[in-house]
Amino acid sequence: MNRYFIYLSYNGKQYNGWQTQPNGVTVQQTIEEALATLLREPVPIVGAGRTDAGVHARLMVAHFDREEPIADLKFLAEKLNRVLPKDIAIHRIVGVTPEAHARFDATSRTYKYYLATRKDPFLYDLAYRYPGHLDFEAMNAACPILFEYRDFTSFSKLHSGNKTNICRVTRAQWREQDGCYVFTVAADRFLRNMVRAIVGTLLDVGRGKLSVEGCRA
Repeated sequence: MNRYFIYLSYNGKQYNGWQTQPNGVTVQQTIEEALATLLREPVPIVGAGRTDAGVHARLMVAHFDREEPIADLKFLAEKLNRVLPKDIAIHRIVGVTPEAHARFDATSRTYKYYLATRKDPFLYDLAYRYPGHLDFEAMNAACPILFEYRDFTSFSKLHSGNKTNICRVTRAQWREQDGCYVFTVAADRFLRNMVRAIVGTLLDVGRGKLSVEGCRA
């Protein structure tokens, strides 16, 4: 068996997230259909993680297996880019050992959440607009509290089917960048809607509706 890693990115606006599901088009489904067309056989892929509906990926890694070796991986990547829609880009495909796993070998995932405080025609599709005042100093003061917890059930969507809601957050910070405020959060894994729930809590801190100490309650 030959295993291959795919390095890709996508704009998730038109997709119901990464993972294939019965209702709605997903990124995984779209790539699998393109691979099946080119390789003339079903090609299931496994992603390093899942993204929710509307979430973009600057870099996602996935893997697939095939009995027959693929001679020209660069050419396959080029053909995939021709077949796939413009909002999914394949950067490269590389051969790996059969034991390598896109999901289980990933040691960390990083999300960035963009918040615009002013109207900008180039950001409306990529950032959440909040025109009011926010205390980003207080929001950053609350971020380290995330490092104190392992059970993130309260930040997870109910009935998601997770075997465990244990996560380890290793980075959380707001910073200003090109007219936006960017929240960067890294963890060993994320739950469904976890990042949006964390951002919502921090916005309550920034609006003065929740104290920094109140985040520990």
